[in-house]
Amino acid sequence: MPLSEKILHVFHLGKMDYETVWHAMQHYTDIRDDSSRDELWLVEHPPVFTQGQAGKAEHILAPGDIPVVQVDRGGQVTYHGPGQMVAYPLLNVRNLKIGVRQLVTDIEQSVVGVLARFHIEAYPKADAPGVYVDGKKIASLGLRIRRGCSFHGVAFNVDMDLEPFHRINPCGYVGLEMTQCKDLGGPTSVEEAAKLFSEIFSQRLGYQQLQHYQGLPES
Repeated sequence: MPLSEKILHVFHLGKMDYETVWHAMQHYTDIRDDSSRDELWLVEHPPVFTQGQAGKAEHILAPGDIPVVQVDRGGQVTYHGPGQMVAYPLLNVRNLKIGVRQLVTDIEQSVVGVLARFHIEAYPKADAPGVYVDGKKIASLGLRIRRGCSFHGVAFNVDMDLEPFHRINPCGYVGLEMTQCKDLGGPTSVEEAAKLFSEIFSQRLGYQQLQHYQGLPES
């Protein structure tokens, strides 16, 4: 694809059930080829715990009435809920000529960049993927690469109920504290966080244009 035509297609899904979006990601990854467009899906999920492929049951302490879904991403257990911006990059990493480590870095640094706009100092950790502020985690990350393409992504806490994180060991770390933009003076809405994230992320990966859509793409 000529450089001038490098477009990231951004889909704003609103609030949507986790499993519906997960299976749609799997389907797109299965049917795409080298000419398929790169997409970024932005969504909020109803309350759900997701357990990664290497996830250990002992990290789910007391889920209560929140469902637990076993999924095919890396990492341990995390929580998704309203007020959290979830971003799923569905990218052909072979075409982009980047590895999974670089993609992880680009995602993390995009969250860092969003927070920097609000003078919040955030940072990733080499041994624990995600983004942190003063030792507390504000964004959790888990990816899957299949057929040279990425799916799953990052969950960025904006303005949400953090209580369900106490029902698990977040990302497999006992006692890990979570934080959110609302408590730090960051973006005040998922929409604002999503707009900034998509702009910074696309720039880091060298896309010349963003095209925006509402709802899931047609398969």
